[in-house]
Amino acid sequence: MSLPIYQVDAFAESVFKGNPAAVMPLEAWLDETLLQAIALENNLSETAYMVQVSDGYELRWFTPQVEVDLCGHATLAAAHVLFEHLHHVGDEIVFHTRSGDLRVSRSGRSITLDFPANELVSLDVDLAICQALGATASEALAPPGDASALLYVYEFQDDIQRLTPDFAALLAASSRCVIVSAPGDDCDVVSRFFAPSVGLNEDPVTGSAHCSVVPYWAARLHKHRLQCRQISARGGNLDCELRDGRVFMTGTAVTFMQGQIDAV
Repeated sequence: MSLPIYQVDAFAESVFKGNPAAVMPLEAWLDETLLQAIALENNLSETAYMVQVSDGYELRWFTPQVEVDLCGHATLAAAHVLFEHLHHVGDEIVFHTRSGDLRVSRSGRSITLDFPANELVSLDVDLAICQALGATASEALAPPGDASALLYVYEFQDDIQRLTPDFAALLAASSRCVIVSAPGDDCDVVSRFFAPSVGLNEDPVTGSAHCSVVPYWAARLHKHRLQCRQISARGGNLDCELRDGRVFMTGTAVTFMQGQIDAV
């Protein structure tokens, strides 16, 4: 069985930047065991699978270890493939996902994702997590629910850049993913995203993390439009807006590779 595959660098202006994702358009859903095995073989932070339906596309995301409920960069990559390679008609797409319907629009090369904004509650700063991260945060928050990512807030961009997490210790301290964020030196907000619990020590650029990052900093900075930068080794930029309980994040994507895989 031969299947098409694309590898796309999302939230990137050129290849070798942003966050790489595999995108696989399917005619029908394959067995979940095979979907997970392909994602493991791809060994990228996410593999996105999509199947066309009457009013859009069903979309699912898999890390090398698990299926996840929401992924920004792989949604951007999937939209890029539809617009640039599969001749999608029009400038809007509706993806049906575990997190509800996600609308995506295009203007020139820029693609905008319409994602839910998380409501955050304050938590106690966990010193074991801070020790694993390498520095103590000033504040901790998260959406309600034990599975949601934690947001640990620091006061300076340099605090974020200097973090050298002990990922084994971080996994021992918490089963949750951890976003770290601070005001940026030459942008509004910087962040990093650590996810050893789902097989990703550090994700290069994480759209879903900004469902928490943007509401927090919009309130703190008293502005609804934010220039956000994820300062991983690859790095990526997101132009974000908080509007009507939604986070609109805009970026560009570049195709690195396209081909076929022979799946058993």
